[in-house]
Order: sequence, then C-alpha cells, then structure tokens
Amino acid sequence: MRRRRRIVLVVGVAVVALVIILGSAPGNSRSFRLPGRTALAGMSLGQRIVAIAQTQVGYATDPSDSYCNKFSAYWGAGAPTCPGGETSEEWCADFAAWAWQKAGVAVPYGYGLGDLNAGAVSFYQWGVAHGTWHPADSGYRARAGDVAVYGLVLGSHPSAAHVALVVDDPAGQRGPDVINGDGDHTGFSVVESGSDQFRADAGHHQGALLAGYVSP
Repeated sequence: MRRRRRIVLVVGVAVVALVIILGSAPGNSRSFRLPGRTALAGMSLGQRIVAIAQTQVGYATDPSDSYCNKFSAYWGAGAPTCPGGETSEEWCADFAAWAWQKAGVAVPYGYGLGDLNAGAVSFYQWGVAHGTWHPADSGYRARAGDVAVYGLVLGSHPSAAHVALVVDDPAGQRGPDVINGDGDHTGFSVVESGSDQFRADAGHHQGALLAGYVSP
C-alpha cells in the first residue's frame, strides 16, 4: 500500500512538472519575460530594443492560423475576437512599436499625423516627420534598434508591406539581420529571427523589397 502511494505521489509530481513545462512553451505569453532593469541599464537605446525583442522570439499566436496576438492588445488595437484578452490584426508594426516603447522610446500610438500604428507605413511616415528616414539606396548603414521597412509604395495613399526590427547590418549582405513580428518562415504568425533579409518574410507580403530604415 505504501509503495502504491509513493508511485501515485511520484506520478502526481511528474504531472505538475509537465504542466509547468507546457505553461512555458512558445506561444504562451507568460513565458516571454523582458530583461530586468539591471540588465538593460548599461545598454544603448538600440541595444535595449534588440534585447527586448529577442526575448519574444518563439512567441506564436493561438490559434496558430490566426492573427490573435498580445502586442496589438497591448495598444488596444485590433479586433477583440480572440481568447485570453488578445486581439486580432496583422501585427508586425504593433510588435516593433511595442519593442521601441518598452525600451524607452516615446511612442505616440494612434491614427493621427505622426502616430505609429498597425500600418507598416506609419513607421516610414514617423521617420520622415522626425528626420530619421534612410532610404535603402542612400548608403546608410542600419543600426541595432532601427526598423526596416519593406514594400513601400508612395503616392496619395502611401502603403508598406512589412516592418522588422534590425539586429545588425553586416557588411557584404544585401539586407540586415532582423527580428520579425508576424513572420511566416517557421509558422503562420510568430516572432522569429531573419538573416540578410532584403525581402520581407511575412505571410502574403513575402518578396516585398527593402525600402529603407527608420531610426528611433
């Protein structure tokens, strides 16, 4: 009887441990903790942006074939049709704005002139307004924490296909190393790393060319 009780106890502990492990699996927003203040204190702004964004690599939407995400919900944007308090919209720009804001950038999120929002083109417009827009053919070398803009179309109604956070811009590459929110290389809607990304890697926007960079 005692032996049987011990077996039951061991199995119970194993089940609890499994629940804890599953609770920290990719896709569970509770497992993607930000760096502590001490860790961020000695970093530059760009380094803080990258460090914060890197903690989210592996985050995936739930359901996996949806745009339900915590970054749009953070801004109070998107359709409130998701479980767990998340909201739904394409969220590459929401993720980039979130990382900037968490690193200490004064982010005006909204839909007025000069605001950042879920539209990837809002980063281009913000950069032009603040004098930090750098076209891809200008010779500018992207820095950590910049936002790369892809598929920019100008005109009376400007648009852009995708944005990604720059990690590095090594010499000899056609594009920067980045962190994509709402990427599609390893999943439908995830945070993932990309290297030498001169074309967007995000859902139906794949193939959109690098247009330039916005500095925070």
